[in-house]
Amino acid sequence: MGDGESERFQYLQTLVTEFQDTDSVEAKEQVLANLANFAYDPRNFSDLRKLQVLDLFLDMLTEGNENLVEFGLGGLCNLCLDKTNKSHILDSGGLKLVINCLSSRREETVLSALTTLMFLCTAASRTEVTAPAVVECMVRFSLSTNRRISNLATIFLQDYCSDKQVQEAKELSQHSALGIPLPESTQHPI
Repeated sequence: MGDGESERFQYLQTLVTEFQDTDSVEAKEQVLANLANFAYDPRNFSDLRKLQVLDLFLDMLTEGNENLVEFGLGGLCNLCLDKTNKSHILDSGGLKLVINCLSSRREETVLSALTTLMFLCTAASRTEVTAPAVVECMVRFSLSTNRRISNLATIFLQDYCSDKQVQEAKELSQHSALGIPLPESTQHPI
């Protein structure tokens, strides 16, 4: 470890400790947003693994605070292109947690959940990623007036689902009032 690397590790360690020690919700949100930003850079992956930040992000997905969910999911989304991180997330039951985030009322959380699901799709996880309820949700998302969500859902249906799965999901959504609601758009129409 060079000086810069050990300083970065110590800084990340300080952030994690601050997150665990503070009772302030605002401080937790700020620290988590910082950690999610560090997850953009592959140079930080091994430090974030050592500090168990992946598990911290996973834990946030079941929080009642929507900011913590959004930042935790954003962090996972940044980390899961890496094979080691992807395996850890899948082995830790992260797929189910990410799928549950599709029902968020928050646009950014849904967008991160959609992207993360695509990144987590492997030969072993494909069945769960493209479960009927998920595909049915994607069919509905693909019809959304929110272009960002409809575009991502359309890519998901084209790249990860068979025609048969999409057809069955369309039939399912016609016969069911159940399902995952669309998030409220935070964007203003152009």
